[in-house]
Amino acid sequence: MLAGMKALLPSLLAVLSSFAPLSAAIVEKTIEYKSGDVLCEGWQAYDDAVTGKRPGVLVVHQWTGISDHEKEAARKLAALGYNVLVADIYGKGIRPQPPAAGKEAGKYKADRALLRARANAALDVLSHDARTDASKIAATGYCFGGTTVIELARSGAAIKGVVSFHGGLDSPTPADGKNIKAKVLALHGADDPYVPAKDVAAFEAEMKASSVDYKLIKYPGAVHSFTHKAAGNDNSKGAAYNADADKASWSEMERFLKLTISL
Repeated sequence: MLAGMKALLPSLLAVLSSFAPLSAAIVEKTIEYKSGDVLCEGWQAYDDAVTGKRPGVLVVHQWTGISDHEKEAARKLAALGYNVLVADIYGKGIRPQPPAAGKEAGKYKADRALLRARANAALDVLSHDARTDASKIAATGYCFGGTTVIELARSGAAIKGVVSFHGGLDSPTPADGKNIKAKVLALHGADDPYVPAKDVAAFEAEMKASSVDYKLIKYPGAVHSFTHKAAGNDNSKGAAYNADADKASWSEMERFLKLTISL
């Protein structure tokens, strides 16, 4: 009898497996769109097992343009059920490396109106995507992208929340804080030499003066680029990966997204 049961086992397993749900796949693709006359090339990720509309997340790149770092973040967000678009602030084919990246990023930091326009162009694409619930959109960004999502909020964009990972926190036009409709989460390296204490203070003053629902979290021992493994582990360089801060900040973002654009 035991031998007979063993013989039937493969068939039984095959039947049971036929009832198992099909494994989901994350769809990844480039998306071309225009910001004014400039052609941009974003990158989209979503779970094809999710049906109907879902919350959307806009991800903004660091100073070298769209890279594997943002794509990996987008994949992880897509696996959580979000429709994700990685924005292209610089334009198609513009992916500068240091030191040229500093000059390219500086162009937008010096022209916040242009930066906001590029971010809003990407937001418009995400908002009108058939998979997106346009009433539930948040934006996240890294370094340069962290600065960008705060500027997106200052533009008055109709989004629920923004998350800045080790972004610039300067406040060039404090009065624009009154335009912010979103909740703001700033995840900051407590020892980041590239974001002066005066900028952190100015950011908080702007948020408070405009009664913005915001939260600033400082990670002890973390410097700039603490989510980037490629930054190495030498804090003396001012930019370095910090595994603890990376893990903690991602968890904070997950909680924030659930509260602001809950699935």
